Amino acid sequence: MKQSSEKVYALAFGAHPDDVELACGATLLKIMKEGRRVAVCDLTRGELGTLGSIEIRKAEAEKARQIMGYSARVSLDLGDGKLFYNEENLNAIIRVIRRFRPEVVFANPPDERHPDHMKASKLVADAVYYAGLKRLVTAENDCKQEAFRPAHLLYYLQFKHIDPDIIVDVTDTFEASRSGISAFGSQFYHEGSAEEPATLINRKEFLTGLEARARYFGEQIGSLYGEGLLTTRTPGVATFSSLFP
Repeated sequence: MKQSSEKVYALAFGAHPDDVELACGATLLKIMKEGRRVAVCDLTRGELGTLGSIEIRKAEAEKARQIMGYSARVSLDLGDGKLFYNEENLNAIIRVIRRFRPEVVFANPPDERHPDHMKASKLVADAVYYAGLKRLVTAENDCKQEAFRPAHLLYYLQFKHIDPDIIVDVTDTFEASRSGISAFGSQFYHEGSAEEPATLINRKEFLTGLEARARYFGEQIGSLYGEGLLTTRTPGVATFSSLFP
């Protein structure tokens, strides 16, 4: 089969615009710095969010794409607060996986405070498996898609503290990742935001807390900054010295 020109190494899913940037943006930048292609898929437009409008959040997501340098960013518009487990939503995610054919998929963690995050986690995890079934037929632009199953599924960490299985050294990309987060200006603290309704993430301390967690994870591996990930299968080590250089 001819390889798709849209093929990427990593595909990161988020229930809402900004999920990916907040949780694993520095890791995605590290992957791209290593010469690999990355795409992002937002499952909803975040239209139920307290702050910002659909139009504003769409523009912010595109700005983040440009700043971060993703090969592509897709919005499935499955409905904020409506990420139900059904065939339609599952197949929509499968089509994205088959379109980009990633080796690695990132997803919301299965245990989270936001119901949409947990629903997204289950949908993406199952879509990763079902995308590899040849008898499950999907099409894009009236063309039948080939079955494809990513080799690895990783969960990034969000609000809840969960001990990670892997910590990625993101010392060289953490500061740059903050620019991707800043693209979503409607959601976070800024001058005049005290006049807006209070949310969990528009507190002045929220972004400081993200940095504190990155520094904590970095300390665990002897670096300045780290991002934690959960694995769904035990990763193998091809060369011992690559793990312990």
